Amino acid sequence: MSELLIFLGPPGAGKGTQAIKIASKFGFAHISTGDMLREHISNETSLGKVAKSVMDKGNLVSDELVIEMLVERLRNDDCKNGVILDGFPRTLPQAESLENIKNEFPVSKVFVFEVDEDELVQRILLRGQTSGRTDDTEGSIKVRFEIYMQDTEPLINFYHRQEKVTKINAVGDVDEIYQNIAEDLNKYL
Repeated sequence: MSELLIFLGPPGAGKGTQAIKIASKFGFAHISTGDMLREHISNETSLGKVAKSVMDKGNLVSDELVIEMLVERLRNDDCKNGVILDGFPRTLPQAESLENIKNEFPVSKVFVFEVDEDELVQRILLRGQTSGRTDDTEGSIKVRFEIYMQDTEPLINFYHRQEKVTKINAVGDVDEIYQNIAEDLNKYL
């Protein structure tokens, strides 16, 4: 059975950057649910068509549909060594829906990226300046952080009760943060 790791953290915490580095080092697949969803839509798969019709109406894609896409993706050969989920689950109901597939894909470990709000605001504002993103304003960043705290705090407690949480100080040098995650994984694997 392969390792299923979850990277949790607020927007701008560096989850994606670290997921790519860790996946490369350990031979894991890196799955961003947002990317997976866009891929299904652009390839016009049956699940993608359903998702597109939901999104075209301005609604969020259901957890069940995302889990269905995820299960399909987890069965690919590149996931045999292990998988890092980046961006899923985001809410307690999503974590509970992930529990429904735990016989086939159990969650092994959850890394929680900790960064204070002021640091995140500065990071995302800088990212917005370099990428030209106009949605990265201080106000919108604070709202996204509040939503993350509201939705994700129960998730952290959910996985903490299962003794799967490792907290990562996500402030500082990218390579140092990577080394901390890699060392923890080496002890675990």
